Amino acid sequence: MEIILKEDIIGLGFKNDIVNVKSGYGRNYLIPQGKGVIASESAKKVLAENLRQQAHKLAAIKDAAQQKADALAGVALTISAKVSATGVTYGSVTAAHVAEELKKLGHDIDRKIIIMRDIKKVGDYVATIQFHKEVTAEIPVTVVAENAPVVAAPVVEEEAPAAAVEEQTEETAE
Repeated sequence: MEIILKEDIIGLGFKNDIVNVKSGYGRNYLIPQGKGVIASESAKKVLAENLRQQAHKLAAIKDAAQQKADALAGVALTISAKVSATGVTYGSVTAAHVAEELKKLGHDIDRKIIIMRDIKKVGDYVATIQFHKEVTAEIPVTVVAENAPVVAAPVVEEEAPAAAVEEQTEETAE
C-alpha cells in the first residue's frame, strides 16, 4: 500500500515521502493517526503542487539543518562507563547517552535522530545524526573505562632555563 507521509516517522521516512507499507500498518495506524494518507493519483498531484509551492521553505529548512550539522563539525565525545576486567561495559552506551553528552556541550539534539548501535565495549565508534533526509553529521564517540588510569604526558624540560643555569655556574666558577 502506498502512503504519503504527513510527518517524519523514524525508520520509515520523512514528511511528504511516498512509502510502501503493509496494508494493516497503513489502515490501522498511519491513516487513523493522521500520519499519512493513501497515495492516490489525485493525492500525488496535490503533493507535487504543494512541493513546488513550498520549494523555498524546504530549502530554508535544509539550510537550518546544515547549520546544525556544521556546528557539530569539530565535536568529539568521550563517554566513561563502568567496565569489567575484560573490557566489556556493564550495560551499554546508547543514543540517549550521546544526546546527554551533547547537551552538556550545549547542543540540544533529540536522541531519536541519532543513529548508532548500542556500544558494549571500550573503544572508538561513530554516531550519525540525521538532521534532514539530505543532511547528516558524524560524531566520533570514544568509550573509556570509568576507573582507567590516566596516562600523564611525559614532562619535557625547557632548554632555555638549563642554559641559564649553566651560564650562572660558569660565572660562579670564574
